[in-house]
Amino acid sequence: MRELPHGDAVTIVRPGPSTQDEYGNDKPGPPVEIPVPGCAIAPRGGAGASTELTDARDTVITGLILYAPYGTDIRATDRVRVGGELYEVEGLPGSFRSPFTGSAGPVVAALELVTG
Repeated sequence: MRELPHGDAVTIVRPGPSTQDEYGNDKPGPPVEIPVPGCAIAPRGGAGASTELTDARDTVITGLILYAPYGTDIRATDRVRVGGELYEVEGLPGSFRSPFTGSAGPVVAALELVTG
C-alpha cells in the first residue's frame, strides 16, 4: 500500500536512545518524532471502540485502528500522535502481502487512549 492521497498524517513518538546520568545509570533520552503522511484512521468496532469506567473517577478508554503505508516502522513501545492526542500502541503492529497479487497491504496498529 502506498501513501493514501487523502489520508491523514500522524506522528510516531519513539523513545530516544538512552543516556546516562551523573551516576552512570541509564535514563531515557529525548523522544524522537517521525512524521507519517497518508494514513487511514478508523475507530475500533464493537466493545473496543470506547469504554467508560466510573468506579472512583471518570475514565474513558478510546481505541483506534491505524493503517499506515506498507513498510512503516511502528513498534509496540511507540506512541502515535493523532489529531493532537497521544495514543499508546497496543500489542505488535502487523502487515501483510497478498498471496494472490503480491501487492502490499498496510501496516495495521491498534491504538489506545486512556483519559481521566
